[in-house]
Amino acid sequence: MSTAVATKGLEGIVAANSGICWIDGEAGVLAYRGIDIHELAEKSTFEETTYLLWHGKLPTASELATFKKELSDARQLPADTLKLIQSFPKTATPMEVLRTAVSALSMYDKDEKAVDHDSNVRNSFDLTAQIPMIVAAFDRIRKGKPVVEADKSLSHAGNFLWMLTGEKPSETATRTFDVALILHADHELNASTFAARVIAATLSDVHSAITGAIGALKGPLHGGANEAVMRLLFEIEKEGADPVEYVKNMLAQKKKVSGFGHRVYRTEDPRATHLRKMSEDLSRAANNTKWFDMSQQIEQYIRTEKKLNANVDFYSASTYTTLGIDLDLFTPIFAISRMSGWAAHVIEQLDDNRLIRPRAEYIGPEYPATYIPIAQR
Repeated sequence: MSTAVATKGLEGIVAANSGICWIDGEAGVLAYRGIDIHELAEKSTFEETTYLLWHGKLPTASELATFKKELSDARQLPADTLKLIQSFPKTATPMEVLRTAVSALSMYDKDEKAVDHDSNVRNSFDLTAQIPMIVAAFDRIRKGKPVVEADKSLSHAGNFLWMLTGEKPSETATRTFDVALILHADHELNASTFAARVIAATLSDVHSAITGAIGALKGPLHGGANEAVMRLLFEIEKEGADPVEYVKNMLAQKKKVSGFGHRVYRTEDPRATHLRKMSEDLSRAANNTKWFDMSQQIEQYIRTEKKLNANVDFYSASTYTTLGIDLDLFTPIFAISRMSGWAAHVIEQLDDNRLIRPRAEYIGPEYPATYIPIAQR
């Protein structure tokens, strides 16, 4: 029998060396390639941050211009993929559609079996550009609206809002969404990223790795928490309840209040710091602070009574709702952002690959167990 000690959920286990993302859960620090997330959120753009994640350094002006052009040129879907999306039931969830469409895209990749560095980077451009297109296209198709073509003059964030609504977004909305994409871009070996690395390590294709990541993100314990936060706010409004009393009653019934606490952070999630301010600024600009005010009351109560801090999901809910984004698009938007981190990890994994094959601590019947013939059972 093994003498190793198993850790449930692999908590605290170091499973890989990586130069992409650094987290100090005790100090509440999140950094991409050593640069603090607060600095990136204040000074960078999603495109520049993605370059940093993929290449390990900030780009020069010419490198960033080239990167933006390559990303813009990749904003196209095969006609058959769009037909496939149109054939899906209108009742399908956007995450089901995204998972299936990304998998189907591999069949249109001429280098589908290639796993060299350059091929992985090219596929990363394609998928980073195509995932927002899939999400926006399906949302419009299910609502009986025409699909909106990408606008090469807009940023990655601006393009998604444009393709989703058919209206040119304001500078405030674009910058808010851009920062949200930066904040969600990577988070070390979270469930979806680890899934992507495990699949990539088998020398499967990039599309398979990203499809697996999307499947992991789809789970409510990973990508769906901000949806649960917004459902809570909707329910409180529907019942005309006091937010604090409603949450107090939930806790008395041993019900979970989503958007608080984190597996890694022991202080406030640094991403929540920005999202709180973004939610407030956006709601004040829209002259509708209802969701932010409710969120703030709940946060103050939970922090006081349960000593728990808001995480990235809590204020992203009110931020996206104020932007006019439907509830079931919250997790696909997470994928739009996290694609940059997934790609960075797949590239890193395959640049120095070793099959990921952990062991399990056996807790079954003691060896040797006896085989009993079926007539004697």
